[in-house]
This record gives sequence, C-alpha cells and structure tokens, in this order.
Amino acid sequence: MGQSYEQSKKTATKIIVILGIITIAEVIFALLGKGYIIDGLHFPLIIMGGVMIAMSLVKAYLIVYEFMHMKYEMPGLVKSVLLPTLLLVWAVFAFFQEGNYWKDRRGEIMDKNEDRVEIPAETKQQGMLKQLDENRKQN
Repeated sequence: MGQSYEQSKKTATKIIVILGIITIAEVIFALLGKGYIIDGLHFPLIIMGGVMIAMSLVKAYLIVYEFMHMKYEMPGLVKSVLLPTLLLVWAVFAFFQEGNYWKDRRGEIMDKNEDRVEIPAETKQQGMLKQLDENRKQN
C-alpha cells in the first residue's frame, strides 16, 4: 500500500518540482501572452484562458493524487470526492451563463423601467370596473 520513507520523499520532491515547473510555465505564458516579454505578441483570451485552466487542472490533479493520497484510496471514495467537484465546476459555468444572460438583458430592462405611460385625463372605465361603479351609484 505505502512506500518507504525514502521513496515517499523522492516522489514528493518530484511532484513539488513538477508543480514548480508548471507554475513557472504559467507565469511565463501569461507574461508572453499579454505582450510583456515580446512587444506586440498577444494571444487571444480564449487561448490564454484555456491553457491557464489546463495547467491549473494538471496541478490540482497532482496535488489531490499525491498529497491528498487519493492514489491509495478505494475507487468508490475517489469517485465520491470527484463527482461533487465536477458538479461544482458545472454549477459555476451554469451561474456564469445565467449571469451573462441577465447582464445582456439589463439594458433592455432598464429601458422598460424608464418608459412612462401617459394616461389621458378623461379615461372611460371599462369592464368590471364600470359595472362596479354603476352598482355603487344605484345603491
């Protein structure tokens, strides 16, 4: 099940070095993509975001797998931890989509709220209101 102390130390050191390399790659990629390293070189936002998310997911996987000892756990426990995490990620994306929808509609809603309806001074009552008014006058 487990490793000896020396093997665990080597594995942990290897994972820490890999995490450090990925972090340095993230920083260099972000600076490069924004044009701080090479003037005029800019990556599209979708590429920047996708690469940064992918590298972060690799780091998260390594941390959970090694330092949270998920590689030693039963498959059922691993799934019971990962499934809620995936649902949480799905919920975040769903809330962002919903928020974008309301953000896009905000101007339309504000315009409707500002519209003023002018009611003529001499309006004739119609429908049930007219009948109620006539019944009150009769009584």
